Amino acid sequence: MVKFGIISDTHIDKLREKEIISILKELETIFGDVDRIIHAGDIGSKRILRTLQTIAPVTFVLGENDIEFDSEAFLTIATQEFSKKIGVIHKLPEDLKVFCEKNKLIDGILIFGHTHKPLIKGTEYNVLLLNPGSPTMPEAPKQIKGFEKPIARPSVMKLSIEKGIVTTYIINLKYEL
Repeated sequence: MVKFGIISDTHIDKLREKEIISILKELETIFGDVDRIIHAGDIGSKRILRTLQTIAPVTFVLGENDIEFDSEAFLTIATQEFSKKIGVIHKLPEDLKVFCEKNKLIDGILIFGHTHKPLIKGTEYNVLLLNPGSPTMPEAPKQIKGFEKPIARPSVMKLSIEKGIVTTYIINLKYEL
């Protein structure tokens, strides 16, 4: 089995010291059992990467606000537990299907950020889309008629793959924004 911690849109540079310490402590607990942490961009500060690397190895892509980092805007991750590709990008491309076909992500997983809204969604062309939301600047999903107004909650995500079986879930953080 392989376990990933997934995070995006931390924007750590925009937070106060007390908030940073609170978030990092909670992430240490949540991601304590993962094999790798994936950050889908808009990191904000190298400090978060250094802290995450004390928990597990970190793979990350650049977001539009990450000017001080050296990485790619898109990358793929291979694992023996999953024969298909896992792609990581910050912002979804205009033509998602063409992008997934070009990068051989059909039947695979595409992790993204940018929206600050957590999402687990399958596509008609069999790509699992995962967005962990944001642990620091969450956005509420759109309100659906007949339901209560949604609340923006700080969140991250975990992904486990065992013998080709994918399990993923959203984790709402406890600290106060």
